[in-house]
Amino acid sequence: MSQRTIAGLLALPLVVALILCAFVLPLPYTIYSPGETVNLLGTSNGHPIVTVGKGGPTVYRDGGQLRMVTVQVTTRTYHPRLFEVLAAWANNDDAVYPLSYAYPDNSGTAQSDNKAGAQEMTSAQDIAEQVAVATLTGAKIFHGVIVGSISSGTPAAASLKIGDVITAIGRTPITTPASLKDTVTALPAGKPVAFTILRAGKQTVVSVTPATIQGKTRIGVGGADGGELMSSVSMPYDVQVNIPEDITGPSAGLMMTLSIYDELTPGSLTGGGVVAGTGTIDQNGAVGEIGGIQQKIPGAKNDGAQLFLVPAGNCPDVANTDHGSMRLAKVSTFADALKVVQTWSKDHNAPLPSC
Repeated sequence: MSQRTIAGLLALPLVVALILCAFVLPLPYTIYSPGETVNLLGTSNGHPIVTVGKGGPTVYRDGGQLRMVTVQVTTRTYHPRLFEVLAAWANNDDAVYPLSYAYPDNSGTAQSDNKAGAQEMTSAQDIAEQVAVATLTGAKIFHGVIVGSISSGTPAAASLKIGDVITAIGRTPITTPASLKDTVTALPAGKPVAFTILRAGKQTVVSVTPATIQGKTRIGVGGADGGELMSSVSMPYDVQVNIPEDITGPSAGLMMTLSIYDELTPGSLTGGGVVAGTGTIDQNGAVGEIGGIQQKIPGAKNDGAQLFLVPAGNCPDVANTDHGSMRLAKVSTFADALKVVQTWSKDHNAPLPSC
């Protein structure tokens, strides 16, 4: 027996062992796959998803579908094997990312992920209800911005308190976080400004001197628990979007807003058609980009959607997606989305803003 043959026989078990290890050992990757879609104009556990409290307006159940879309993401504690990664890589509808892409916070846990996702969903539901009702009624439901947190050593720390509601800066009314940000950044740093606030239900005026922080004029206020700033809201009636509890995150904000609007107006917003989409929503009605849209589009297509609403910020992500005959339309605000759906419902071939 030659030395080469002997060496080959000795190496064979090592090669087999390496191959087995490659297929058995867990890898630091996350797999994204298309998840379920939910018709927000339908029911969940036998009850309508959109409901209105006593004393509210008539609810119109007029058909058509407005579908929110989801993504299945492997948890931070699940590490796929090589064969799973290869299978996902070979599937055009799936995607493989480093674990740090989906879970950048190394100190997090599955429990903290679920809690954060549930909080984001609750906030998205609240904002969707507010934006839809504000659009429908034209009523002033936003009454200033709540100070949820204050950074130490910043201008706000000297004059404001957590729980204060900022209603005006100088003579400029403040109703939403965007109006607060725009007004503050336009102020000259180092010059005292009168802030009208509600503190414990009483109106008062305090002086705040904005400063230049990280190159921008700021005062140092934020939302509660590290979240986004929120407006103080007075709703004319109670409206709820009852999403299944296992669905979390903020990305259904736009579709929830559309579903409330549709249910509280006569006739079918979609003209009886099937519309899906994604995107966060803020109290100004701005639509924000989301993750996993490459998996959400095939999920919507597979569930019969004819039109898919794409946040403008996600346009670079949809260039090579397989959406078949389902149309993709770009939206930046709730008003954009409403116009797109109304236009499409009248003529499925009408020109629509695209990426």
